[in-house]
Amino acid sequence: DDSNPPFYKRFVGGKINASHNCLDRHVEAGRGERVALHWRGEEGEERDITYAELLAEVKCFASALKEQGVCKGDVVGIYLPMIPEVVVAMLACARIGAPHNVVFGGFSAEAVRERMEFSEAKALITVDGAARKGKTAPVKDRVDEVMGELSTLETIVVVRSKGTPCEMKAGRDVYYDEILAAAERRGGSDCPAEPLDAEHPLYILYTSGSTAKPKGILHTTGGYLTGVSATHRYVFDLKPETDVYWCAADVGWVTGHSYIVYGPLANGATSVMWEGAPDYPNKGVWWGLIERYKVSILYCAPTAIRACIKWGAQWPEQHDLSSLRLLGSVGEPINPKAWLWYHKVIGGERCPIVDTWWQTETGAIMITPLPGITATKPGSATRPFPGVQAKVLSESSGEPVSEGQGLLVLTHPWPSMLRTLYKEEDRFIATYFERFGNETYLVGDAARVDSDGYIWVIGRIDDVVNVSGHRLSTAEVESAIVAHPDVAEAAVIGQHDEQSGQAIVAFVTLQGDLQGDEAEIESIREGVAERIGKFARPKRIIWADDLPKTRSGKIMRRLLRDIAEGRALGDVTTLRDPAVMGELEGRVKELQAQES
Repeated sequence: DDSNPPFYKRFVGGKINASHNCLDRHVEAGRGERVALHWRGEEGEERDITYAELLAEVKCFASALKEQGVCKGDVVGIYLPMIPEVVVAMLACARIGAPHNVVFGGFSAEAVRERMEFSEAKALITVDGAARKGKTAPVKDRVDEVMGELSTLETIVVVRSKGTPCEMKAGRDVYYDEILAAAERRGGSDCPAEPLDAEHPLYILYTSGSTAKPKGILHTTGGYLTGVSATHRYVFDLKPETDVYWCAADVGWVTGHSYIVYGPLANGATSVMWEGAPDYPNKGVWWGLIERYKVSILYCAPTAIRACIKWGAQWPEQHDLSSLRLLGSVGEPINPKAWLWYHKVIGGERCPIVDTWWQTETGAIMITPLPGITATKPGSATRPFPGVQAKVLSESSGEPVSEGQGLLVLTHPWPSMLRTLYKEEDRFIATYFERFGNETYLVGDAARVDSDGYIWVIGRIDDVVNVSGHRLSTAEVESAIVAHPDVAEAAVIGQHDEQSGQAIVAFVTLQGDLQGDEAEIESIREGVAERIGKFARPKRIIWADDLPKTRSGKIMRRLLRDIAEGRALGDVTTLRDPAVMGELEGRVKELQAQES
């Protein structure tokens, strides 16, 4: 239904259930004993979960959620690490028509509260504690510290994962295993999937915008499943009977939603799910997993590839990677050096690489090579997936660019596109459609198109930093920095970084006569970690007596980016105090000299 752009709809009047499509139909077709997930914990714990076993647990947990008062249309928050229960929770919510709101496990408890508050979540599923590189951190107790008396939150379900002691509030908190067992005793193992409209909300996923307030991306069911299942099958040349597929992302990001959970399970694939970091217990753990499970398809971020390059080829060379037949890249543009290393060292120069471009908003892969069909160029996402209409438009005229640089747009609705921003329809239009009209989706990335029509995505055009594939708004990080009692003002930019794609650089003005030192830097960085997450900590903090501002008071981040990247400055006559730029240039050069 395209009668009311940009509020497009797919399969109007159709009935569907994502949980049924991912589980029941495979079991009914006799594929119940096929392994759905090879799960591995960072200390060597293992579980092989078949489709029949996953369906049984999803049915029981769906019944348990209903017994806790969760109904169709109620939002359920999920704040879990990479353990099988996170997949069970998502599919159980989908089974009863309760949209889930997954929060990445690396986010702080404050960020969880914010997202629960924005989405008016009725229940939250979390964990007692989480493991990271040999250490276990409490999770439930930290959530309790900030959750307060959130008026809509009626239930917190706690998964006992690490045996971490935690407080349980009577009348609100319940243990996952206990309500699962109770539901099973009461016949919960027979919980049919709810027939839902194709446009019924499947999930909300909050992503950073150009303001401090995250955007709630809303995806529905029929079109989304169409997009993720089709792209997963064709982009990765999937052969579900024989392939072992591994997407090394986290379920808390859209990559995990689309290509760990819904796409692979809809296609009946066997996947690997890894709880830990890529360098624990050693820097060869990924390659050991590939050897152990005979992984044939690997999908990961350029950040991880660059880290592996830094650690050295000796780690993958210790393992048999001959099972690999296809490699994928996701999260940010991959630089040619990383592409070639990936192709040679990991793929043995025999595996095609699919360098995919897409977003939380698009739901599924939009621009990508098709293996065996598309000739690839290191660093280019190549051409749109069949059915996707992408163009590069001139920034000045808005006309299509046949060769050269401009703004990337999508000019026709696609099945898995976001339907709106949750409870913010005006912001939805303003963010994505205001510039070129309601029928042209502004991606927010700059891109260039070459003489062969191949698309090269360059990076963000708004105030969003992409750190290791994690999108963060500069305003969100600035807000966390300014919350520090010693900070008067801050401006955050993204700077090119060999390891993470972009690094967060913060220009910080302190209160009064305070002087910045290493202790102050660490204090500010830890404050950001507490409010957002460790991955959001600024890599560099540069002390500034003042920031470059226009006469109206707007901070000119473009000029700060020019200084950080060592580019010649443009016109600074519009600044309130042009002398500020000379002082900051000196500070940046001084810091760079110290680092070198």
